[in-house]
Amino acid sequence: MAYDVIVIGSGPGGYPAAIRASQLGFKVAIIEKENLGGICLNWGCIPTKALLKSAQVYEYLKHASNYGINASGSADFGAVIKRSRGVADKMSKGVQFLMKKNKIDVIMGYGKIASKGKVEVTATDGSKQMVEAKYIVIATGGRSRELPNLKQDGKKVIGYREAMVLATQPKSMIIVGSGAIGVEFAYVYNSMGTKVTIVEFMPRIVPVEDEEVSKELEKQYKKQGIDILTNASVEAVDTNGAGVKALVKKQDGSTITLDADIVLSAVGVVANIENIGLEENGIKTEKGKIIVDKYQQTNVAGIYAIGDCSPGQALAHVAAKEGINAAEHMAYLEKKHHHLPDTIDYNNIPGCTYCTPEIASIGYTEKAAKEAGYELKVGKFPLMASGKASAAGATEGFIKVIYDAKYGEFLGAHMIGYNVTEMIAEVSVARKLETTAHEILNAIHPHPTISEGVKEATAAAYGEAIDI
Repeated sequence: MAYDVIVIGSGPGGYPAAIRASQLGFKVAIIEKENLGGICLNWGCIPTKALLKSAQVYEYLKHASNYGINASGSADFGAVIKRSRGVADKMSKGVQFLMKKNKIDVIMGYGKIASKGKVEVTATDGSKQMVEAKYIVIATGGRSRELPNLKQDGKKVIGYREAMVLATQPKSMIIVGSGAIGVEFAYVYNSMGTKVTIVEFMPRIVPVEDEEVSKELEKQYKKQGIDILTNASVEAVDTNGAGVKALVKKQDGSTITLDADIVLSAVGVVANIENIGLEENGIKTEKGKIIVDKYQQTNVAGIYAIGDCSPGQALAHVAAKEGINAAEHMAYLEKKHHHLPDTIDYNNIPGCTYCTPEIASIGYTEKAAKEAGYELKVGKFPLMASGKASAAGATEGFIKVIYDAKYGEFLGAHMIGYNVTEMIAEVSVARKLETTAHEILNAIHPHPTISEGVKEATAAAYGEAIDI
Protein backbone atom coordinates (compact mmCIF):
# COMPACT_ATOMS: atom_id res chain seq x y z
CA MET A 1 0.00 0.00 0.00
CA ALA A 2 1.66 3.20 -1.17
CA TYR A 3 1.00 6.71 0.14
CA ASP A 4 2.69 10.09 0.06
CA VAL A 5 2.42 10.57 3.82
CA ILE A 6 1.92 8.14 6.71
CA VAL A 7 1.14 9.51 10.17
CA ILE A 8 1.72 7.20 13.15
CA GLY A 9 -0.76 8.24 15.85
CA SER A 10 -4.07 10.10 15.56
CA GLY A 11 -3.92 12.41 18.60
CA PRO A 12 -4.16 16.22 18.53
CA GLY A 13 -0.90 16.36 16.57
CA GLY A 14 -1.37 13.38 14.27
CA TYR A 15 -4.85 14.01 12.92
CA PRO A 16 -4.25 17.72 12.06
CA ALA A 17 -0.99 16.68 10.34
CA ALA A 18 -2.93 14.14 8.27
CA ILE A 19 -5.72 16.60 7.40
CA ARG A 20 -3.31 19.40 6.44
CA ALA A 21 -1.27 17.00 4.29
CA SER A 22 -4.47 15.88 2.54
CA GLN A 23 -5.54 19.51 1.98
CA LEU A 24 -2.15 20.11 0.34
CA GLY A 25 -2.70 17.33 -2.18
CA PHE A 26 -0.95 14.35 -0.57
CA LYS A 27 -2.35 10.82 -0.41
CA VAL A 28 -2.43 10.15 3.34
CA ALA A 29 -2.84 7.23 5.75
CA ILE A 30 -3.02 7.45 9.52
CA ILE A 31 -2.13 4.54 11.81
CA GLU A 32 -3.84 4.27 15.21
CA LYS A 33 -3.47 1.47 17.76
CA GLU A 34 -6.45 2.38 19.96
CA ASN A 35 -8.89 5.30 19.53
CA LEU A 36 -9.01 8.05 16.91
CA GLY A 37 -8.21 11.33 18.64
CA GLY A 38 -5.56 9.75 20.85
CA ILE A 39 -5.18 10.36 24.57
CA CYS A 40 -6.33 14.00 24.40
CA LEU A 41 -9.80 13.29 23.05
CA ASN A 42 -10.33 9.93 24.74
CA TRP A 43 -8.45 10.02 28.06
CA GLY A 44 -7.11 13.54 28.52
CA CYS A 45 -8.09 17.09 27.64
CA ILE A 46 -11.71 16.49 26.62
CA PRO A 47 -13.13 13.99 29.14
CA THR A 48 -11.40 15.78 32.04
CA LYS A 49 -13.13 19.02 31.05
CA ALA A 50 -16.46 17.15 31.16
CA LEU A 51 -15.65 15.89 34.69
CA LEU A 52 -14.62 19.40 35.75
CA LYS A 53 -17.89 20.84 34.41
CA SER A 54 -19.92 18.29 36.40
CA ALA A 55 -17.93 19.21 39.51
CA GLN A 56 -18.57 22.93 38.89
CA VAL A 57 -22.32 22.35 38.41
CA TYR A 58 -22.39 20.45 41.71
CA GLU A 59 -20.48 23.31 43.38
CA TYR A 60 -23.09 25.76 42.03
CA LEU A 61 -25.87 23.60 43.47
CA LYS A 62 -24.20 23.51 46.88
CA HIS A 63 -23.91 27.31 46.85
CA ALA A 64 -27.15 28.11 44.99
CA SER A 65 -28.41 30.20 47.94
CA ASN A 66 -25.53 32.64 47.29
CA TYR A 67 -27.31 33.48 44.02
CA GLY A 68 -30.76 33.77 45.59
CA ILE A 69 -31.80 30.30 44.37
CA ASN A 70 -33.19 27.52 46.53
CA ALA A 71 -31.93 24.21 45.16
CA SER A 72 -30.46 20.98 46.41
CA GLY A 73 -28.97 17.95 44.78
CA SER A 74 -26.51 15.11 45.16
CA ALA A 75 -23.68 13.95 42.94
CA ASP A 76 -24.32 10.69 41.08
CA PHE A 77 -20.69 9.63 40.57
CA GLY A 78 -21.53 6.94 38.02
CA ALA A 79 -23.59 9.37 35.93
CA VAL A 80 -20.76 11.96 36.04
CA ILE A 81 -18.29 9.37 34.69
CA LYS A 82 -20.81 8.22 32.06
CA ARG A 83 -21.33 11.79 30.79
CA SER A 84 -17.56 12.29 30.51
CA ARG A 85 -17.18 9.09 28.46
CA GLY A 86 -20.08 10.19 26.22
CA VAL A 87 -18.38 13.50 25.48
CA ALA A 88 -15.10 11.68 24.65
CA ASP A 89 -16.86 9.16 22.37
CA LYS A 90 -18.62 11.96 20.49
CA MET A 91 -15.33 13.76 19.87
CA SER A 92 -13.60 10.54 18.71
CA LYS A 93 -16.44 9.94 16.23
CA GLY A 94 -15.90 13.51 15.04
CA VAL A 95 -12.29 12.66 14.12
CA GLN A 96 -13.57 9.57 12.27
CA PHE A 97 -15.84 11.85 10.23
CA LEU A 98 -12.93 14.24 9.50
CA MET A 99 -10.80 11.34 8.23
CA LYS A 100 -13.53 10.33 5.76
CA LYS A 101 -14.19 13.93 4.74
CA ASN A 102 -10.51 14.47 3.95
CA LYS A 103 -10.11 11.08 2.19
CA ILE A 104 -7.55 9.81 4.69
CA ASP A 105 -7.18 6.03 5.07
CA VAL A 106 -7.32 4.89 8.70
CA ILE A 107 -5.26 1.77 9.43
CA MET A 108 -5.94 0.33 12.88
CA GLY A 109 -2.90 -1.28 14.49
CA TYR A 110 0.53 -0.63 16.00
CA GLY A 111 2.87 1.24 13.66
CA LYS A 112 6.62 0.68 13.65
CA ILE A 113 9.10 2.15 11.17
CA ALA A 114 10.61 -0.81 9.32
CA SER A 115 12.97 1.19 7.11
CA LYS A 116 13.06 4.57 5.42
CA GLY A 117 9.66 5.01 3.76
CA LYS A 118 8.17 1.81 5.21
CA VAL A 119 5.95 1.25 8.25
CA GLU A 120 4.97 -2.16 9.56
CA VAL A 121 1.48 -2.26 11.09
CA THR A 122 0.53 -5.01 13.54
CA ALA A 123 -3.22 -5.46 14.01
CA THR A 124 -4.77 -6.56 17.31
CA ASP A 125 -5.10 -10.13 15.95
CA GLY A 126 -1.31 -10.20 15.35
CA SER A 127 -1.50 -9.97 11.56
CA LYS A 128 1.01 -7.65 9.92
CA GLN A 129 1.01 -5.44 6.83
CA MET A 130 3.59 -3.10 5.31
CA VAL A 131 2.64 0.40 4.17
CA GLU A 132 4.92 2.70 2.24
CA ALA A 133 5.24 6.47 1.90
CA LYS A 134 7.83 9.07 0.98
CA TYR A 135 7.16 10.92 4.26
CA ILE A 136 6.47 9.57 7.75
CA VAL A 137 5.23 11.60 10.72
CA ILE A 138 5.81 10.13 14.19
CA ALA A 139 2.98 11.35 16.46
CA THR A 140 3.01 8.64 19.12
CA GLY A 141 2.34 10.94 22.08
CA GLY A 142 3.01 10.17 25.72
CA ARG A 143 1.74 8.20 28.69
CA SER A 144 1.55 8.59 32.46
CA ARG A 145 5.04 8.62 33.99
CA GLU A 146 5.69 5.91 36.58
CA LEU A 147 8.00 6.50 39.52
CA PRO A 148 10.00 3.44 40.67
CA ASN A 149 8.62 3.71 44.22
CA LEU A 150 5.06 4.42 43.01
CA LYS A 151 4.22 1.53 40.68
CA GLN A 152 0.72 1.77 39.27
CA ASP A 153 -1.45 -1.32 39.76
CA GLY A 154 -4.55 0.24 38.19
CA LYS A 155 -6.59 -0.35 41.36
CA LYS A 156 -5.13 1.34 44.43
CA VAL A 157 -2.25 3.20 42.76
CA ILE A 158 -3.67 4.66 39.56
CA GLY A 159 -2.85 7.01 36.68
CA TYR A 160 -5.07 9.57 34.96
CA ARG A 161 -6.86 6.96 32.81
CA GLU A 162 -8.17 5.01 35.78
CA ALA A 163 -9.03 8.27 37.59
CA MET A 164 -11.53 8.99 34.82
CA VAL A 165 -13.44 5.74 35.04
CA LEU A 166 -13.45 4.66 38.69
CA ALA A 167 -16.47 2.43 39.41
CA THR A 168 -17.07 4.00 42.82
CA GLN A 169 -16.10 7.32 44.33
CA PRO A 170 -13.25 6.97 46.84
CA LYS A 171 -13.73 8.49 50.29
CA SER A 172 -10.11 9.68 50.30
CA MET A 173 -7.39 10.18 47.72
CA ILE A 174 -3.69 11.11 47.76
CA ILE A 175 -2.60 12.90 44.59
CA VAL A 176 1.13 12.81 43.90
CA GLY A 177 2.14 15.75 41.71
CA SER A 178 0.50 19.15 41.35
CA GLY A 179 0.84 19.94 37.67
CA ALA A 180 -2.27 20.40 35.50
CA ILE A 181 -3.38 16.76 35.81
CA GLY A 182 -2.93 16.65 39.58
CA VAL A 183 -4.72 19.90 40.44
CA GLU A 184 -7.58 19.28 37.99
CA PHE A 185 -8.37 15.88 39.52
CA ALA A 186 -7.94 17.36 43.00
CA TYR A 187 -10.73 19.86 42.23
CA VAL A 188 -13.04 17.21 40.69
CA TYR A 189 -12.78 14.72 43.52
CA ASN A 190 -12.74 17.26 46.36
CA SER A 191 -15.85 18.98 44.94
CA MET A 192 -17.73 15.70 44.94
CA GLY A 193 -16.82 14.92 48.54
CA THR A 194 -13.59 12.90 48.41
CA LYS A 195 -10.99 13.92 51.00
CA VAL A 196 -8.01 14.98 48.87
CA THR A 197 -4.34 15.42 49.85
CA ILE A 198 -1.82 16.74 47.31
CA VAL A 199 1.85 15.76 47.73
CA GLU A 200 4.27 17.91 45.70
CA PHE A 201 8.04 17.41 45.52
CA MET A 202 8.73 21.05 44.59
CA PRO A 203 8.44 23.99 47.05
CA ARG A 204 5.08 25.07 45.56
CA ILE A 205 2.11 23.62 43.71
CA VAL A 206 1.73 24.20 39.94
CA PRO A 207 5.51 24.78 39.96
CA VAL A 208 5.80 25.89 36.30
CA GLU A 209 3.52 28.88 36.97
CA ASP A 210 4.40 32.34 38.22
CA GLU A 211 5.04 32.22 41.98
CA GLU A 212 2.07 34.48 42.80
CA VAL A 213 -0.27 32.15 40.89
CA SER A 214 1.00 29.14 42.86
CA LYS A 215 0.45 31.02 46.12
CA GLU A 216 -3.10 32.00 45.15
CA LEU A 217 -4.11 28.48 44.06
CA GLU A 218 -2.73 27.03 47.30
CA LYS A 219 -4.75 29.57 49.28
CA GLN A 220 -7.96 28.78 47.36
CA TYR A 221 -7.44 25.01 47.53
CA LYS A 222 -6.88 25.07 51.28
CA LYS A 223 -10.08 27.13 51.58
CA GLN A 224 -11.86 24.41 49.59
CA GLY A 225 -10.61 21.80 52.08
CA ILE A 226 -7.76 20.25 50.12
CA ASP A 227 -4.67 19.33 52.17
CA ILE A 228 -1.35 20.28 50.53
CA LEU A 229 2.14 19.03 51.33
CA THR A 230 4.96 20.71 49.39
CA ASN A 231 8.70 19.87 49.55
CA ALA A 232 7.52 16.30 50.09
CA SER A 233 7.84 12.98 48.30
CA VAL A 234 6.09 9.63 48.48
CA GLU A 235 8.86 7.17 49.38
CA ALA A 236 6.79 3.99 49.46
CA VAL A 237 3.22 2.72 49.30
CA ASP A 238 1.69 -0.22 51.11
CA THR A 239 -1.36 -1.61 49.31
CA ASN A 240 -1.98 -4.49 51.71
CA GLY A 241 -5.27 -4.11 53.56
CA ALA A 242 -8.36 -2.14 52.63
CA GLY A 243 -6.73 1.07 51.38
CA VAL A 244 -3.26 2.48 50.77
CA LYS A 245 -0.64 3.68 53.23
CA ALA A 246 1.78 6.20 51.74
CA LEU A 247 5.07 6.97 53.45
CA VAL A 248 5.77 10.66 52.83
CA LYS A 249 9.19 12.20 53.39
CA LYS A 250 9.39 15.92 54.21
CA GLN A 251 12.21 18.35 53.40
CA ASP A 252 13.68 18.08 56.90
CA GLY A 253 13.99 14.30 56.49
CA SER A 254 11.09 13.43 58.79
CA THR A 255 8.36 11.09 57.54
CA ILE A 256 4.61 10.77 57.99
CA THR A 257 2.22 8.04 56.90
CA LEU A 258 -0.94 9.03 55.05
CA ASP A 259 -3.94 6.71 54.69
CA ALA A 260 -6.29 6.82 51.71
CA ASP A 261 -8.49 4.63 49.54
CA ILE A 262 -6.50 5.46 46.40
CA VAL A 263 -3.23 7.09 45.32
CA LEU A 264 -3.31 8.96 42.01
CA SER A 265 0.13 9.31 40.43
CA ALA A 266 0.17 12.57 38.44
CA VAL A 267 3.91 13.11 38.08
CA GLY A 268 3.89 14.00 34.40
CA VAL A 269 4.08 12.18 31.10
CA VAL A 270 6.78 10.23 29.32
CA ALA A 271 7.10 9.99 25.53
CA ASN A 272 6.06 6.83 23.66
CA ILE A 273 9.29 6.28 21.73
CA GLU A 274 10.07 2.64 22.56
CA ASN A 275 9.61 -0.10 19.96
CA ILE A 276 8.69 2.20 17.06
CA GLY A 277 11.84 1.60 15.01
CA LEU A 278 13.94 4.59 16.07
CA GLU A 279 17.21 2.81 16.92
CA GLU A 280 17.05 0.46 13.92
CA ASN A 281 16.74 3.44 11.57
CA GLY A 282 19.27 5.73 13.25
CA ILE A 283 16.67 8.29 14.39
CA LYS A 284 18.32 10.29 17.16
CA THR A 285 16.80 10.89 20.58
CA GLU A 286 17.87 12.89 23.62
CA LYS A 287 16.44 12.89 27.16
CA GLY A 288 13.58 10.62 26.11
CA LYS A 289 12.47 12.76 23.14
CA ILE A 290 13.04 12.57 19.38
CA ILE A 291 15.40 15.33 18.21
CA VAL A 292 13.86 17.57 15.53
CA ASP A 293 14.72 20.79 13.69
CA LYS A 294 12.51 23.89 13.50
CA TYR A 295 10.35 22.20 10.84
CA GLN A 296 9.92 19.00 12.94
CA GLN A 297 12.33 16.99 10.76
CA THR A 298 14.34 14.27 12.48
CA ASN A 299 17.95 13.61 11.46
CA VAL A 300 16.63 11.09 8.89
CA ALA A 301 15.30 12.76 5.73
CA GLY A 302 11.57 12.22 5.17
CA ILE A 303 10.84 11.37 8.82
CA TYR A 304 9.22 13.97 11.10
CA ALA A 305 8.26 13.88 14.79
CA ILE A 306 5.62 16.05 16.47
CA GLY A 307 3.79 16.45 19.77
CA ASP A 308 4.70 14.85 23.09
CA CYS A 309 7.38 12.58 21.57
CA SER A 310 9.35 15.66 20.41
CA PRO A 311 10.97 18.35 22.63
CA GLY A 312 8.29 21.14 22.61
CA GLN A 313 5.81 21.61 25.45
CA ALA A 314 3.57 18.56 25.91
CA LEU A 315 0.34 20.39 25.04
CA ALA A 316 -2.38 19.53 22.52
CA HIS A 317 -2.28 22.91 20.76
CA VAL A 318 1.50 22.70 20.38
CA ALA A 319 1.18 19.23 18.82
CA ALA A 320 -1.48 20.48 16.38
CA LYS A 321 0.68 23.38 15.17
CA GLU A 322 3.75 21.12 14.89
CA GLY A 323 1.71 18.64 12.82
CA ILE A 324 0.47 21.36 10.47
CA ASN A 325 4.01 22.73 10.13
CA ALA A 326 5.38 19.28 9.27
CA ALA A 327 2.74 18.85 6.55
CA GLU A 328 3.43 22.32 5.13
CA HIS A 329 7.18 21.69 5.12
CA MET A 330 6.70 18.48 3.10
CA ALA A 331 4.46 20.39 0.71
CA TYR A 332 7.14 23.08 0.33
CA LEU A 333 9.74 20.42 -0.50
CA GLU A 334 7.35 18.91 -3.08
CA LYS A 335 6.52 22.38 -4.47
CA LYS A 336 2.85 21.98 -3.46
CA HIS A 337 3.12 24.97 -1.12
CA HIS A 338 4.87 28.20 -2.04
CA HIS A 339 6.39 29.13 1.31
CA LEU A 340 7.95 27.56 4.37
CA PRO A 341 5.74 27.32 7.48
CA ASP A 342 6.00 29.99 10.17
CA THR A 343 8.17 28.38 12.84
CA ILE A 344 6.94 28.11 16.41
CA ASP A 345 7.99 30.53 19.14
CA TYR A 346 7.99 28.19 22.15
CA ASN A 347 8.06 31.19 24.48
CA ASN A 348 4.65 32.26 23.19
CA ILE A 349 2.68 29.12 24.00
CA PRO A 350 -0.40 29.59 26.19
CA GLY A 351 -0.75 27.12 29.04
CA CYS A 352 -4.16 26.45 30.66
CA THR A 353 -5.13 24.54 33.77
CA TYR A 354 -8.88 24.00 34.19
CA CYS A 355 -9.18 23.72 37.95
CA THR A 356 -11.34 26.24 39.85
CA PRO A 357 -10.08 28.94 39.93
CA GLU A 358 -8.69 28.45 36.40
CA ILE A 359 -5.06 29.21 35.52
CA ALA A 360 -3.77 30.60 32.20
CA SER A 361 -0.28 31.84 31.42
CA ILE A 362 2.02 32.76 28.57
CA GLY A 363 5.55 34.08 28.09
CA TYR A 364 7.96 35.02 30.85
CA THR A 365 7.16 34.69 34.54
CA GLU A 366 8.27 37.73 36.56
CA LYS A 367 11.28 35.76 37.89
CA ALA A 368 12.32 34.53 34.42
CA ALA A 369 11.99 38.03 32.91
CA LYS A 370 14.27 39.47 35.62
CA GLU A 371 16.76 36.63 35.08
CA ALA A 372 16.71 37.40 31.32
CA GLY A 373 17.92 40.92 32.19
CA TYR A 374 14.76 42.92 31.56
CA GLU A 375 13.78 45.95 33.60
CA LEU A 376 10.09 45.43 34.29
CA LYS A 377 6.75 47.11 34.62
CA VAL A 378 4.39 44.69 36.35
CA GLY A 379 0.67 45.27 36.84
CA LYS A 380 -1.97 43.26 38.69
CA PHE A 381 -5.73 43.51 38.56
CA PRO A 382 -7.52 41.63 41.38
CA LEU A 383 -10.79 40.08 40.26
CA MET A 384 -12.28 41.39 43.50
CA ALA A 385 -12.41 44.72 41.63
CA SER A 386 -14.16 43.25 38.56
CA GLY A 387 -17.87 43.93 38.22
CA LYS A 388 -18.37 40.83 36.06
CA ALA A 389 -16.52 38.62 38.57
CA SER A 390 -18.65 40.02 41.43
CA ALA A 391 -21.85 39.40 39.46
CA ALA A 392 -20.68 35.84 38.75
CA GLY A 393 -19.83 35.27 42.42
CA ALA A 394 -16.25 34.41 41.49
CA THR A 395 -13.92 37.12 42.77
CA GLU A 396 -10.95 34.88 43.59
CA GLY A 397 -7.69 35.50 41.75
CA PHE A 398 -6.06 38.16 39.60
CA ILE A 399 -4.62 39.04 36.21
CA LYS A 400 -0.92 39.88 36.13
CA VAL A 401 0.91 41.38 33.17
CA ILE A 402 4.65 41.88 32.64
CA TYR A 403 6.16 44.49 30.29
CA ASP A 404 9.67 45.54 29.40
CA ALA A 405 10.05 49.00 30.97
CA LYS A 406 12.25 50.26 28.12
CA TYR A 407 10.11 49.54 25.05
CA GLY A 408 6.78 48.35 26.46
CA GLU A 409 7.27 44.85 24.98
CA PHE A 410 4.60 42.42 26.28
CA LEU A 411 6.77 39.85 28.07
CA GLY A 412 4.15 37.67 29.75
CA ALA A 413 0.78 37.31 31.42
CA HIS A 414 -0.34 35.13 34.31
CA MET A 415 -3.98 34.75 35.26
CA ILE A 416 -5.86 32.86 37.92
CA GLY A 417 -9.62 33.13 38.25
CA TYR A 418 -12.99 32.73 36.61
CA ASN A 419 -12.89 31.95 32.86
CA VAL A 420 -9.26 33.06 32.39
CA THR A 421 -8.51 30.15 30.03
CA GLU A 422 -10.80 31.89 27.52
CA MET A 423 -8.78 35.11 27.81
CA ILE A 424 -5.16 34.12 27.31
CA ALA A 425 -5.50 34.02 23.50
CA GLU A 426 -5.60 37.85 23.49
CA VAL A 427 -2.08 37.91 24.89
CA SER A 428 -0.91 35.17 22.51
CA VAL A 429 -2.06 37.20 19.49
CA ALA A 430 -0.79 40.47 20.98
CA ARG A 431 2.70 39.03 21.55
CA LYS A 432 2.72 37.42 18.07
CA LEU A 433 2.00 40.87 16.62
CA GLU A 434 4.71 42.42 18.85
CA THR A 435 2.13 44.62 20.51
CA THR A 436 3.25 47.04 23.22
CA ALA A 437 1.62 48.14 26.48
CA HIS A 438 0.57 51.40 24.77
CA GLU A 439 -1.53 49.47 22.23
CA ILE A 440 -3.17 47.27 24.87
CA LEU A 441 -4.09 50.40 26.85
CA ASN A 442 -5.61 52.04 23.80
CA ALA A 443 -7.52 49.00 22.50
CA ILE A 444 -11.02 49.41 23.96
CA HIS A 445 -12.00 46.36 25.99
CA PRO A 446 -15.70 45.60 26.63
CA HIS A 447 -17.28 46.24 30.02
CA PRO A 448 -18.30 44.38 32.12
CA THR A 449 -16.06 41.43 31.26
CA ILE A 450 -13.29 39.53 32.95
CA SER A 451 -11.15 40.15 29.84
CA GLU A 452 -11.00 43.91 30.47
CA GLY A 453 -8.74 42.90 33.35
CA VAL A 454 -5.87 42.61 30.83
CA LYS A 455 -6.21 46.31 30.07
CA GLU A 456 -6.75 47.18 33.76
CA ALA A 457 -3.61 45.26 34.80
CA THR A 458 -1.67 47.05 32.05
CA ALA A 459 -2.96 50.39 33.33
CA ALA A 460 -1.82 49.42 36.84
CA ALA A 461 1.69 48.65 35.50
CA TYR A 462 1.91 52.21 34.14
CA GLY A 463 0.29 53.99 37.07
CA GLU A 464 -2.92 54.70 35.13
CA ALA A 465 -5.33 52.32 36.87
CA ILE A 466 -8.94 53.49 37.06
CA ASP A 467 -10.73 50.72 38.94
CA ILE A 468 -8.18 49.74 41.59
